Amino acid sequence: MADAVAYDWARPALILVATDLSDLDRLMPHAMEQAAATGARLLLLHALAAVVAISADAAGLPYYDVAGALESADKALQPWCELARRRGIRCDAIVREGHPTHEIGVAIRQFKADRVIVGTRSRSKLGKLLVGSVAEQVLRSVNLPVITVGPEAHLKEASGHERVVLLATTLRETSRPGAVLACRIAASQGARLVLLHVLPPLDEAHKNLPSDSESDALRELRELATNTGAGCGIPVDPVVVHGDPSIEILAEASAHEAGLIVLGAKQCSAFENLTRNRTVYRVLAHAHCPVLTLRETLPVSPEPPKEAVGAHH
Repeated sequence: MADAVAYDWARPALILVATDLSDLDRLMPHAMEQAAATGARLLLLHALAAVVAISADAAGLPYYDVAGALESADKALQPWCELARRRGIRCDAIVREGHPTHEIGVAIRQFKADRVIVGTRSRSKLGKLLVGSVAEQVLRSVNLPVITVGPEAHLKEASGHERVVLLATTLRETSRPGAVLACRIAASQGARLVLLHVLPPLDEAHKNLPSDSESDALRELRELATNTGAGCGIPVDPVVVHGDPSIEILAEASAHEAGLIVLGAKQCSAFENLTRNRTVYRVLAHAHCPVLTLRETLPVSPEPPKEAVGAHH
C-alpha cells in the first residue's frame, strides 16, 4: 500500500503552490520544473488575511476593501500562470479570503492535490532562523509530500553534471515510504539516489576506527538501497557518516550538488514542533535546494470528488 501511494505521489496530477505573493520569484521556477517533469497541473493559491484587505478612503479613514485586495492578488498571480502555459504547463490561480493554513487544507481536499510547495522565510536581523508559521503548520498537518523552498534554494542550471536526490533516512521501518518516494522521483528525473544515515559523533580517540553501530547501519542501508533501487532501476548509493545530523545532511547535499533533499518519516513525527527539532529546522532554513518532507501517516480517509479549477473561488 505504501509503495503504491509513494508511486502516485512521485507522479502528481496536481501540485498546489501556496504563496504569499512575495515568494513567487523563488517558488515558481521549482514548481514549473516539477510540473514539466511530471506532467502535473499547477494550482497557485493565495489566501488573503483580513488585515491585508484594509485600505483608506480619501479622508484617510480605513475600510475593508475585500474586492480590491482579491483583484490585486489575482493580478499578481496571472503573469506566472501565463508564463507556465507558454511552457506547456497547465496552470490556474485562486485567491481566497481566510487564514492561509486553513485555506491550504481546504484546497488540498477540494482539488485532491498530490504535492504542496511552500516557501520558508529568511533570517531575521537578529539571526534567528524563521521557517514561518504557515510553512510550519502545513508541515505538521498535511499528509502529503510537502516541498519547502528556502531563501538559499536555487534552481540548478542544466549541465552535464549528474543529477542527485539525497534521502536522509532514520533506518526505521517507517522510512520505507520516504525511500520509495525518493527513488521514484529520482527515476523520473534520471537522477542518482543517495541514501544517507547519520550516526552520533565519534570522540577523538575512536574517530578513525570503524564502530559496530556504523557496520550495522551500513549493512541495513545497503539492504534498503538494494531493495529500493530494484523497484526503480536506478543507482542507489548508501552513505553512513558520524556527526550532527543537520550539518551532515547539508554537507552531503552540497558535496553531491543535490537537486532535492528528502527527509524520511520517523516513528515520532519530526513536525510536532519544528522549533525543537533542530535537524528539520536547520535543513529547511539552510538548504541550497528544495526539501521534501513526508509525515509518517499515510492518507486513508476518502476525499470528496475533485472539482474544476477556476480563476476565483
